[in-house]
Amino acid sequence: MSEQTEFQDRLLSLGLARVSEAAALASAKLVGRGDEKAADQAAVDAMRTQLNLLDINGVIVIGEGERDEAPMLFIGEEVGTGTGPGLDIALDPLEGTTLTAKDMPNALTVIAMAPRGSMLHAPDVYMDKLAVGPGYETDVVTLDMSPAERIKALAAAKGCEMADITVCVLERPRHDEMIDELRTTGAAIRLITDGDVAGVMHCAEPDITGIDIYMGSGGAPEGVLAAAALKCMGGQMYGRLMFRNDDERGRAAKAGIKDLNRIYSRDELVTKDVIFAATGVTDGSIVNGIRSEPGFLTTETILMRSKTGSVRRMSYRIKT
Repeated sequence: MSEQTEFQDRLLSLGLARVSEAAALASAKLVGRGDEKAADQAAVDAMRTQLNLLDINGVIVIGEGERDEAPMLFIGEEVGTGTGPGLDIALDPLEGTTLTAKDMPNALTVIAMAPRGSMLHAPDVYMDKLAVGPGYETDVVTLDMSPAERIKALAAAKGCEMADITVCVLERPRHDEMIDELRTTGAAIRLITDGDVAGVMHCAEPDITGIDIYMGSGGAPEGVLAAAALKCMGGQMYGRLMFRNDDERGRAAKAGIKDLNRIYSRDELVTKDVIFAATGVTDGSIVNGIRSEPGFLTTETILMRSKTGSVRRMSYRIKT
């Protein structure tokens, strides 16, 4: 493989950060303005423009939807100059459109790159997700366990009481029964309104975030992005696609998925080395949001490489 077409993760990582930063800066103008669609579109436009400046032969495998549903960054869209390595790209130009519109914490711009064919082409359906941070034996918790069994197993592995465990859950009516069961264990529950990529990432740094485990269903595309982040930060993640009707099963078939009941591990969701960047739009526990001062804007980005396990936090100051 020539150097031109090889996945040069170190060389590509700074360009990836610029893509994420550009989307955050564009959407920051709409923080608190109450317009989710406008904020998302601004992030999409900026991200696509920056991607097309990179010397890559990229294909969007996790994007804004199918070609007919998204004006830009649709699944299957080719980005980059067309020269350089063939890449799978997973992105969420604005994870937390509602968070941005309402000026609430943890809105992020998120993007990951990996060699072609290494990311699950997850259809736009729900995924049952389970994640814990690094330092545990494989399968310390599994999707086949009940929520209470997971808390018991994790507490035993951590050497603490179940009441010392904090679980992150997306606040949705579909999770009410799970939350009721978790309450019986005495574990603390941190409910989040949106942004389950950030929710999974919280597990990787429990000493900072206070989160030990993430569980519940959310978008399958976001599951692949979360797996990419956790592959860099360390930790375990499992995902199982969920289908509500024949249309959703048809989407899976179109994506090449044959076993509809398969449980994917982190390294099956993203099979090769990956680079990942996320930039804060609003303040959060992972990165700070856009800071504004007279004449300047400042971003904070977390930039990660699974090959080396490097996690770099970067500030970028730009004149306005």
